[in-house]
Amino acid sequence: MSSLINQKLIDFKVQAYQDGHFKEVSKSDVLGKWGVFFFYPADFTFVCPTELGDLADTYDEFKKIGCEIYSVSEDTHFVHKAWADASDTIKKIKYPMLGDPTGILARFFGVLVEEAGQALRGSFIVNPQGEIKAYEIHDMGIGRDANELLRKVQAAQYVAEHGGEVCPAKWRPGAKTLKPGIDLVGKI
Repeated sequence: MSSLINQKLIDFKVQAYQDGHFKEVSKSDVLGKWGVFFFYPADFTFVCPTELGDLADTYDEFKKIGCEIYSVSEDTHFVHKAWADASDTIKKIKYPMLGDPTGILARFFGVLVEEAGQALRGSFIVNPQGEIKAYEIHDMGIGRDANELLRKVQAAQYVAEHGGEVCPAKWRPGAKTLKPGIDLVGKI
């Protein structure tokens, strides 16, 4: 498997459900701001609503740093609406829920399990130029933490804005960063 780091988004156009409305989302909608593509296996399941609810609870924090969330499953936008109508957890989601029934996005990001017709749990941080800057992929039964994802977006933004500086483990905004150089070799 080759790395997706610095890969540019493909051209795509999908249907989405967002806050009571259907809309189209394409590559051009994503460019110009930070984004997170958050893949999950399927609507009307068990771990998925816990993750999507966690993201809904932290969505305002992502918006404050200029980052949009795009949740993605192989379901259609119609199924996303039905799930929001049926579940109080999903009803509180304000970010776009992308339908990917043809698997165009899941295949590009390398998370589609063809025989299941579902995506693994993949989180992909994309910069304003449409390049993947960080990602992690979990098996279907392992949930993720929205606060850790937010921290990773903040670190990616910091590194992009402060050339030559890097963020150490557990870095949070306002904490010390590192400036790699000969004087640090063997000192950390």
